[in-house]
Amino acid sequence: MKYEVLFSDDAEEDVTELLAYLVPRAGERVARRYVDRLIDYCHSFEDFPQRGIRSDLDPDLRLVGYRRRATIAFRVTGNTVLIARIFNRGRDIGFIDDEFDADV
Repeated sequence: MKYEVLFSDDAEEDVTELLAYLVPRAGERVARRYVDRLIDYCHSFEDFPQRGIRSDLDPDLRLVGYRRRATIAFRVTGNTVLIARIFNRGRDIGFIDDEFDADV
């Protein structure tokens, strides 16, 4: 069974911010390649979404690392995987309250 992978508005903003952060530091080509691979990794959840660890912040939320530089927070509901947030290395995810009530 294939799952549909969707990105919340917050996750899309996280990707945009990550790209804006990386371009001046790594160059546009390297930054875009990293972000494209990160997005491809998120889309790989369509085949096997039940991975990662369950968050103690929300039992329906799963967390998975990407290359030890990003944490992807997502939910699996029915045949949909919702990428809720993408946190770049060093970003505190402990501040979450209603953070993961993200709509697509």
